[in-house]
Amino acid sequence: MSTPRQELLDLVSELSFERKHVVLSSGKESNFYVDCKQTLLSPDGMALTGTVLVDEWQRQGLDIDAVGGPTLGADPMTCAFVLQARRRGIKIPGFFIRKEAKGHGTMAFVEGTKGMTPGSKVLVLEDVITTGGSSIRCIGHLRDAGFEVVHLFCLVDRKEGGREAIEAAGVPVTSMFTRDDFMGASEA
Repeated sequence: MSTPRQELLDLVSELSFERKHVVLSSGKESNFYVDCKQTLLSPDGMALTGTVLVDEWQRQGLDIDAVGGPTLGADPMTCAFVLQARRRGIKIPGFFIRKEAKGHGTMAFVEGTKGMTPGSKVLVLEDVITTGGSSIRCIGHLRDAGFEVVHLFCLVDRKEGGREAIEAAGVPVTSMFTRDDFMGASEA
């Protein structure tokens, strides 16, 4: 019998993983690309992602008050998590972190904070980690806003130093999948 985690891996492999030459946002060249939005924006992908993330959160017993991550990659992950938690009777608000501070009104980087108070414990979500740079920036914005970042979940860790950089910034990382799941350990 297939598990939600295996079903999600199969879907990410089918919809999001490609062997091709690309230049990543970090400037590094790679022989593969993972576009998780293709999976996250499909009905089955969104449902499975929410299930897998909430299962992992509950398995680890993390004490959190809110969940979210950088826009655009983590937006569907956040919505899937919030909805799946609610289906289980748990109300966890979501938030989004802007790439740039809002140019008017609150001038905030973090959106959706009405359900949060200073000191709230948050879980950060990322679709793909490469160098960890965007995650570390988001962690900084959350800390500057007075929130405690307790953990980071990512769908795919490219295993290119991102996990280590994020953990060096004081945030543990759990990857649902790594490049090895798509390429095999001998190619990774």
